[in-house]
Amino acid sequence: MTDRSPEGDALTALVLPVFELNGEFLAAAQDITAPTGLTPAWWQVLGATLDEPLSVADIARRVGLGLARQSVQRTANLLVDRGWAVYVDNPHHKRAKLLEPTPKGRDTVASLRDAQYAWSDAVGAAVGEDELHAFADTLDKILAASRDYRGGSA
Repeated sequence: MTDRSPEGDALTALVLPVFELNGEFLAAAQDITAPTGLTPAWWQVLGATLDEPLSVADIARRVGLGLARQSVQRTANLLVDRGWAVYVDNPHHKRAKLLEPTPKGRDTVASLRDAQYAWSDAVGAAVGEDELHAFADTLDKILAASRDYRGGSA
């Protein structure tokens, strides 16, 4: 067994805090969405369709974050059942309908903006813009390096 490099140790030290950060983001999203009846996952799926109707497969690709197509399908069906979205015909595929927000869905997402802005403004101010940009750049580098490694070794 070989020893890990200092860089590998540094990356490993980030893993648990990043998982904790993900959990914190989900908890904040739960706080923000709770008054509307949406869940964070429903907000994510509905939000993906605000600019254009998308198929479930497109939403799963766009949203990423570990949501499988089947999970997005279940969420889309719930959004339709509750009147936040509708399925519309897809001109490019007969069977893969597109999910589109209803006026109620758009209004519900819009109602989250003030709470989301308040949270992001407060957290952003506590951390600082320059530090957040540097962190985002570092995250981009880690993601690209991991994807390159996995692509080369798979």
